[in-house]
Amino acid sequence: MSETRVTPETLNLEVRIGGLRLQNPIMPASGAFGQEMDEVVDFNRIAAIVPKSITKEPRKGNLTPRVCEVPGGMINSIGIQSKGLEYYLAKTIPSFKGYDVPLISSISADSVEEFAEMAETIGALPEVAALELNISCPNLKGNGLAFGMDPEVTRRLMVRVKEVTDKPIIAKLSPNVTSIQEIAIAAEEGGADALNVANTILAMAIDIHSRRPKIGNVMGGLSGPSVKPIIVRMIYQVRQVSKLPIIGCGGVMNGEDAIEMMLAGATAVQVGTASFINPTALTDILEEIKGYMVQYQIRDVNELIGGVRIS
Repeated sequence: MSETRVTPETLNLEVRIGGLRLQNPIMPASGAFGQEMDEVVDFNRIAAIVPKSITKEPRKGNLTPRVCEVPGGMINSIGIQSKGLEYYLAKTIPSFKGYDVPLISSISADSVEEFAEMAETIGALPEVAALELNISCPNLKGNGLAFGMDPEVTRRLMVRVKEVTDKPIIAKLSPNVTSIQEIAIAAEEGGADALNVANTILAMAIDIHSRRPKIGNVMGGLSGPSVKPIIVRMIYQVRQVSKLPIIGCGGVMNGEDAIEMMLAGATAVQVGTASFINPTALTDILEEIKGYMVQYQIRDVNELIGGVRIS
Protein backbone atom coordinates (compact mmCIF):
# COMPACT_ATOMS: atom_id res chain seq x y z
CA MET A 1 0.00 0.00 0.00
CA SER A 2 1.40 3.40 -0.91
CA GLU A 3 1.86 6.07 1.75
CA THR A 4 -0.74 8.80 2.08
CA ARG A 5 0.18 11.84 0.06
CA VAL A 6 1.35 14.92 1.96
CA THR A 7 -1.17 17.74 1.85
CA PRO A 8 -1.26 21.13 3.60
CA GLU A 9 -3.51 19.55 6.21
CA THR A 10 -1.07 16.75 7.08
CA LEU A 11 2.09 18.84 7.49
CA ASN A 12 4.00 18.95 10.76
CA LEU A 13 5.51 22.42 11.15
CA GLU A 14 6.33 22.18 14.86
CA VAL A 15 9.95 22.77 15.92
CA ARG A 16 11.71 23.05 19.27
CA ILE A 17 14.09 25.79 20.36
CA GLY A 18 15.76 25.40 23.73
CA GLY A 19 12.81 23.65 25.29
CA LEU A 20 10.27 25.88 23.57
CA ARG A 21 7.69 24.16 21.44
CA LEU A 22 6.94 26.40 18.44
CA GLN A 23 4.02 25.76 16.13
CA ASN A 24 6.18 26.62 13.11
CA PRO A 25 9.71 27.94 12.39
CA ILE A 26 8.88 31.56 11.39
CA MET A 27 9.19 34.43 13.87
CA PRO A 28 10.02 38.15 13.66
CA ALA A 29 13.47 39.56 14.30
CA SER A 30 13.76 41.84 17.28
CA GLY A 31 13.77 45.46 16.15
CA ALA A 32 11.52 44.77 13.20
CA PHE A 33 8.39 43.94 15.11
CA GLY A 34 5.86 45.89 17.12
CA GLN A 35 2.34 45.73 18.48
CA GLU A 36 1.11 47.88 15.57
CA MET A 37 1.77 44.96 13.19
CA ASP A 38 -1.28 43.17 14.52
CA GLU A 39 -3.29 45.20 12.01
CA VAL A 40 -1.77 43.18 9.15
CA VAL A 41 -0.34 40.01 10.74
CA ASP A 42 -2.22 37.38 12.73
CA PHE A 43 0.21 36.94 15.62
CA ASN A 44 -1.36 33.61 16.51
CA ARG A 45 -0.05 32.16 13.23
CA ILE A 46 3.65 32.89 13.79
CA ALA A 47 6.12 30.95 15.93
CA ALA A 48 6.77 33.58 18.58
CA ILE A 49 6.55 37.26 19.43
CA VAL A 50 9.94 38.98 19.72
CA PRO A 51 9.64 42.66 20.69
CA LYS A 52 12.49 45.10 20.14
CA SER A 53 15.51 44.73 22.47
CA ILE A 54 15.02 46.37 25.84
CA THR A 55 17.63 48.19 27.91
CA LYS A 56 17.50 48.84 31.64
CA GLU A 57 17.43 52.62 31.32
CA PRO A 58 15.73 54.67 28.59
CA ARG A 59 17.99 55.38 25.59
CA LYS A 60 17.55 58.05 22.94
CA GLY A 61 19.39 56.03 20.32
CA ASN A 62 21.94 57.26 17.81
CA LEU A 63 22.09 60.43 15.74
CA THR A 64 19.90 60.69 12.66
CA PRO A 65 19.74 59.63 9.90
CA ARG A 66 19.55 56.13 11.27
CA VAL A 67 18.58 54.20 8.15
CA CYS A 68 19.68 54.29 4.53
CA GLU A 69 19.02 52.02 1.59
CA VAL A 70 21.89 50.35 -0.21
CA PRO A 71 21.90 47.88 -3.10
CA GLY A 72 20.56 44.61 -1.77
CA GLY A 73 19.48 45.86 1.62
CA MET A 74 19.71 48.66 4.13
CA ILE A 75 22.02 49.98 6.81
CA ASN A 76 20.59 50.95 10.16
CA SER A 77 22.05 52.38 13.31
CA ILE A 78 19.15 52.88 15.67
CA GLY A 79 21.35 52.59 18.73
CA ILE A 80 18.82 50.44 20.59
CA GLN A 81 16.44 53.29 21.23
CA SER A 82 14.54 52.16 24.29
CA LYS A 83 11.94 53.37 26.75
CA GLY A 84 13.62 51.40 29.50
CA LEU A 85 12.84 48.35 31.58
CA GLU A 86 10.16 50.00 33.70
CA TYR A 87 8.11 50.90 30.61
CA TYR A 88 8.73 47.44 29.12
CA LEU A 89 7.32 45.72 32.19
CA ALA A 90 4.36 48.07 32.53
CA LYS A 91 3.37 48.54 28.89
CA THR A 92 5.16 46.37 26.34
CA ILE A 93 4.70 42.91 27.83
CA PRO A 94 1.03 43.47 28.78
CA SER A 95 0.35 44.70 25.23
CA PHE A 96 1.09 41.21 23.90
CA LYS A 97 -1.22 39.40 26.29
CA GLY A 98 -3.98 37.54 24.60
CA TYR A 99 -1.87 35.97 21.86
CA ASP A 100 -1.46 32.22 22.00
CA VAL A 101 2.23 32.13 21.04
CA PRO A 102 5.40 32.35 23.17
CA LEU A 103 6.86 35.77 23.91
CA ILE A 104 10.66 35.98 23.66
CA SER A 105 12.20 39.01 25.34
CA SER A 106 15.34 40.44 23.73
CA ILE A 107 17.71 42.02 26.24
CA SER A 108 20.56 44.46 25.66
CA ALA A 109 22.84 45.65 28.45
CA ASP A 110 26.13 47.41 29.11
CA SER A 111 27.68 44.86 31.46
CA VAL A 112 27.45 41.22 32.49
CA GLU A 113 25.84 42.17 35.78
CA GLU A 114 23.27 44.36 34.05
CA PHE A 115 22.40 41.49 31.70
CA ALA A 116 21.93 39.26 34.74
CA GLU A 117 19.84 41.83 36.57
CA MET A 118 17.50 42.26 33.63
CA ALA A 119 17.32 38.54 32.91
CA GLU A 120 16.34 37.85 36.52
CA THR A 121 13.60 40.47 36.44
CA ILE A 122 12.14 39.67 33.02
CA GLY A 123 12.71 35.93 33.34
CA ALA A 124 10.55 35.84 36.46
CA LEU A 125 7.51 36.91 34.46
CA PRO A 126 5.20 34.01 33.51
CA GLU A 127 4.31 35.83 30.27
CA VAL A 128 7.91 35.52 29.04
CA ALA A 129 8.80 32.15 27.51
CA ALA A 130 12.48 32.73 26.74
CA LEU A 131 15.21 35.37 26.76
CA GLU A 132 17.27 36.42 23.76
CA LEU A 133 20.55 38.03 24.80
CA ASN A 134 21.68 40.60 22.26
CA ILE A 135 25.43 40.16 22.75
CA SER A 136 26.20 42.19 19.64
CA CYS A 137 25.61 45.48 21.42
CA PRO A 138 28.54 47.64 22.62
CA ASN A 139 30.11 46.53 25.86
CA LEU A 140 30.95 49.88 27.43
CA LYS A 141 33.11 48.19 30.04
CA GLY A 142 35.17 46.53 27.31
CA ASN A 143 36.26 49.61 25.37
CA GLY A 144 33.43 49.31 22.88
CA LEU A 145 33.80 45.62 22.14
CA ALA A 146 30.60 43.69 21.73
CA PHE A 147 30.05 40.89 24.23
CA GLY A 148 29.83 38.50 21.32
CA MET A 149 33.33 39.32 20.09
CA ASP A 150 35.20 37.82 23.03
CA PRO A 151 34.67 34.09 23.71
CA GLU A 152 35.53 34.38 27.39
CA VAL A 153 33.11 37.27 27.93
CA THR A 154 30.42 35.36 26.02
CA ARG A 155 30.98 32.26 28.17
CA ARG A 156 31.00 34.25 31.41
CA LEU A 157 27.84 36.12 30.45
CA MET A 158 25.92 32.91 29.74
CA VAL A 159 27.05 31.34 33.01
CA ARG A 160 25.98 34.41 34.99
CA VAL A 161 22.57 34.68 33.34
CA LYS A 162 21.87 30.98 33.80
CA GLU A 163 22.43 31.51 37.52
CA VAL A 164 19.46 33.87 37.76
CA THR A 165 16.80 32.37 35.51
CA ASP A 166 15.41 29.01 34.44
CA LYS A 167 14.01 30.42 31.19
CA PRO A 168 15.64 29.23 27.94
CA ILE A 169 18.50 31.50 26.87
CA ILE A 170 19.10 32.35 23.21
CA ALA A 171 22.47 33.95 22.48
CA LYS A 172 22.23 36.36 19.53
CA LEU A 173 25.69 36.14 18.00
CA SER A 174 27.56 38.86 16.14
CA PRO A 175 28.67 38.13 12.57
CA ASN A 176 31.41 40.74 12.97
CA VAL A 177 33.97 38.30 14.31
CA THR A 178 36.88 36.34 12.89
CA SER A 179 35.38 32.98 13.91
CA ILE A 180 31.70 32.75 14.77
CA GLN A 181 32.30 29.07 15.58
CA GLU A 182 34.54 30.08 18.47
CA ILE A 183 31.84 32.34 19.91
CA ALA A 184 29.15 29.69 19.39
CA ILE A 185 31.20 27.13 21.31
CA ALA A 186 31.72 29.61 24.15
CA ALA A 187 27.99 30.34 24.35
CA GLU A 188 27.17 26.62 24.45
CA GLU A 189 29.81 25.96 27.12
CA GLY A 190 28.36 28.83 29.15
CA GLY A 191 24.92 27.25 29.15
CA ALA A 192 23.03 28.88 26.26
CA ASP A 193 20.02 26.86 25.14
CA ALA A 194 19.98 28.13 21.56
CA LEU A 195 21.89 30.40 19.20
CA ASN A 196 20.69 33.20 16.95
CA VAL A 197 22.90 33.46 13.84
CA ALA A 198 23.21 36.38 13.52
CA ASN A 199 22.91 40.14 13.95
CA THR A 200 23.59 42.74 11.24
CA ILE A 201 26.98 43.13 9.56
CA LEU A 202 28.96 46.30 10.20
CA ALA A 203 28.81 48.51 7.12
CA MET A 204 29.15 52.08 5.85
CA ALA A 205 27.76 54.14 2.97
CA ILE A 206 28.83 57.63 1.81
CA ASP A 207 26.84 60.30 -0.04
CA ILE A 208 29.30 61.30 -2.78
CA HIS A 209 27.66 64.70 -3.22
CA SER A 210 27.85 65.85 0.39
CA ARG A 211 30.83 63.57 1.04
CA ARG A 212 29.22 62.66 4.33
CA PRO A 213 28.29 59.24 5.72
CA LYS A 214 24.68 58.36 5.01
CA ILE A 215 24.28 57.22 8.63
CA GLY A 216 24.49 59.70 11.50
CA ASN A 217 26.56 57.22 13.49
CA VAL A 218 28.92 56.89 10.46
CA MET A 219 28.65 53.09 10.47
CA GLY A 220 25.68 50.82 11.00
CA GLY A 221 24.41 47.30 10.51
CA LEU A 222 23.74 45.91 7.03
CA SER A 223 20.67 43.72 6.60
CA GLY A 224 18.60 42.46 3.70
CA PRO A 225 19.16 40.07 0.78
CA SER A 226 22.84 40.98 0.38
CA VAL A 227 23.79 39.44 3.74
CA LYS A 228 21.89 36.17 3.33
CA PRO A 229 24.71 34.13 1.72
CA ILE A 230 27.03 35.18 4.55
CA ILE A 231 24.50 34.18 7.21
CA VAL A 232 23.79 30.85 5.48
CA ARG A 233 27.53 30.15 5.56
CA MET A 234 27.69 31.02 9.26
CA ILE A 235 24.71 28.82 10.10
CA TYR A 236 26.38 25.92 8.32
CA GLN A 237 29.66 26.57 10.13
CA VAL A 238 28.04 26.87 13.56
CA ARG A 239 26.11 23.64 13.04
CA GLN A 240 29.41 21.85 12.56
CA VAL A 241 30.58 22.73 16.07
CA SER A 242 27.43 23.09 18.17
CA LYS A 243 24.50 20.85 19.02
CA LEU A 244 22.33 23.80 20.03
CA PRO A 245 19.31 24.70 17.91
CA ILE A 246 19.99 27.67 15.65
CA ILE A 247 17.69 30.53 14.74
CA GLY A 248 18.77 31.91 11.36
CA CYS A 249 18.50 35.67 10.97
CA GLY A 250 19.67 37.84 8.10
CA GLY A 251 18.25 38.48 4.66
CA VAL A 252 15.23 36.19 4.67
CA MET A 253 12.87 37.76 2.13
CA ASN A 254 10.76 34.76 1.11
CA GLY A 255 10.08 31.10 1.73
CA GLU A 256 13.02 29.94 -0.37
CA ASP A 257 15.40 31.97 1.80
CA ALA A 258 13.97 30.45 4.97
CA ILE A 259 14.23 26.92 3.56
CA GLU A 260 17.83 27.59 2.52
CA MET A 261 18.71 28.58 6.09
CA MET A 262 17.03 25.47 7.47
CA LEU A 263 18.93 23.26 5.03
CA ALA A 264 22.13 24.92 6.27
CA GLY A 265 21.20 23.96 9.83
CA ALA A 266 18.68 26.44 11.25
CA THR A 267 15.76 25.09 13.25
CA ALA A 268 13.83 28.35 13.00
CA VAL A 269 14.17 31.63 11.12
CA GLN A 270 13.68 35.27 12.04
CA VAL A 271 12.41 37.81 9.53
CA GLY A 272 13.41 41.47 9.74
CA THR A 273 13.97 43.69 6.68
CA ALA A 274 11.35 41.85 4.61
CA SER A 275 8.62 43.02 6.99
CA PHE A 276 9.45 46.66 6.23
CA ILE A 277 8.84 45.98 2.52
CA ASN A 278 5.97 43.55 2.89
CA PRO A 279 4.10 43.77 6.22
CA THR A 280 2.65 40.29 5.73
CA ALA A 281 6.04 38.72 4.98
CA LEU A 282 5.95 36.50 8.09
CA THR A 283 2.79 34.64 7.13
CA ASP A 284 3.60 34.75 3.41
CA ILE A 285 6.90 32.98 4.09
CA LEU A 286 5.11 30.37 6.19
CA GLU A 287 2.72 29.64 3.34
CA GLU A 288 5.61 29.36 0.89
CA ILE A 289 7.29 26.80 3.14
CA LYS A 290 4.08 24.79 3.21
CA GLY A 291 3.92 24.89 -0.56
CA TYR A 292 7.51 23.63 -0.83
CA MET A 293 6.81 20.79 1.58
CA VAL A 294 3.78 19.68 -0.39
CA GLN A 295 5.69 19.96 -3.67
CA TYR A 296 8.47 17.69 -2.39
CA GLN A 297 6.19 15.56 -0.19
CA ILE A 298 7.96 16.49 3.05
CA ARG A 299 5.62 15.73 5.92
CA ASP A 300 7.80 17.06 8.78
CA VAL A 301 9.57 20.43 8.56
CA ASN A 302 12.29 19.08 10.85
CA GLU A 303 13.49 16.97 7.91
CA LEU A 304 14.80 20.20 6.38
CA ILE A 305 17.11 21.06 9.27
CA GLY A 306 20.70 20.50 8.20
CA GLY A 307 19.48 18.76 5.07
CA VAL A 308 22.01 20.28 2.69
CA ARG A 309 23.68 17.58 0.62
CA ILE A 310 27.48 17.88 0.71
CA SER A 311 29.33 15.29 -1.33
